Amino acid sequence: MENIQATAEVLNDLVQINNDRTEGYQRALKDLKENETDLKALFTTLIGDSHRFKLELGTEIQVLGQDIDNGTTTSGKIHRTWLDVKAAFTAHDTHDILEECEFGEDAIVKAYREALEEKSLSAHLRGVVNTQLNELLDAHDEIKALRDRVQ
Repeated sequence: MENIQATAEVLNDLVQINNDRTEGYQRALKDLKENETDLKALFTTLIGDSHRFKLELGTEIQVLGQDIDNGTTTSGKIHRTWLDVKAAFTAHDTHDILEECEFGEDAIVKAYREALEEKSLSAHLRGVVNTQLNELLDAHDEIKALRDRVQ
């Protein structure tokens, strides 16, 4: 029972950080200019990816007989508050938006790597988390490359 609870907590942490990611990209979408349709499409895709990740993780949490936590992380809330304050004092240029998105991608990648270090995860769940991490690494690299191109 203790292992099940620990596993559910790890998976719920990943659900929460995917919620953070979704909220971060939704906020970024609002800050983009109308002509930045490529970035809007990318951010919308990344939001969809996080919804899919949450669904996969939620299914596994339910299989464990545990409840899904649909909130966001405290650190994510604090970061979004900081972004709101920062946005009040700075222009919303594309480079800054991408820089903040990369920061968010760094955070979710770190969370997934930490989850993979947990001993409570079964081989099956380790595979699910690792597959999602690989997609997140690709997204991180894409955001970073776009940020580096925009000056």
